[in-house]
Amino acid sequence: MEIRNLAQELGFNTYPGRGIVIGRSPDGRKAVTAYFIMGRSENSRNRVFVEEEEGIRTQAFDPSRVEDPSLIIYAPVRVLGQYTIVTNGDQTDTIYDGIAAGMTFEQSLRSREFEPDGPNYTPRISGILDIHDGNFGYAMSILKSANGNPQACDRYTYTYENSVPGEGRFIHTYRENINPLPSFEGEPKRVQMMDDIDAFTDMLWSNLNEANKISLFVRFIDIETGTYQTRILNKNV
Repeated sequence: MEIRNLAQELGFNTYPGRGIVIGRSPDGRKAVTAYFIMGRSENSRNRVFVEEEEGIRTQAFDPSRVEDPSLIIYAPVRVLGQYTIVTNGDQTDTIYDGIAAGMTFEQSLRSREFEPDGPNYTPRISGILDIHDGNFGYAMSILKSANGNPQACDRYTYTYENSVPGEGRFIHTYRENINPLPSFEGEPKRVQMMDDIDAFTDMLWSNLNEANKISLFVRFIDIETGTYQTRILNKNV
């Protein structure tokens, strides 16, 4: 698979929706993840990321303007021991509870489907980073309707063991900005990574569509020690 320039991937698509990036820094020392949210409606745009324990939660920027919190308020990032879980919905909690009960990442998601927001039927995208004993691997998942048919759920899980320095994978909810919004297609995109968290954060934020971007989370985790650096950017401040 061709390795892609992540800045170009973001710049070419005015509305990829919500997106997850997971990979390894070029120097091989850091596990990297990022999660961003975008929105077209006033309800979707009325959000910020806030830190919660070792993860983050979405929160209404102006509580008086919230129309429907069901699909916009959730914990996108949670940490359970060696695992960092990143998703675009409340399936973060489903995965967390499943792993804690001894299930695998894939097994934990068997109880979930795409979001009930027809006609888009937004896919549930999820990722998990496994960092232990100086090793780092990860997996990504997408649960989506069968080409817009809500009667069937297509489930795909991609596992990346012994991650390659300088490479990552990028998955997002929507293929392009049309109506109804078509789901992401194919394997997560192979993309270039960076060593510097601030440069990486700036690259992502500056290439997300200005009108539609809402919030961005980036974390670099030291694979040897487990210590991490986090950056959070919110359009609403």
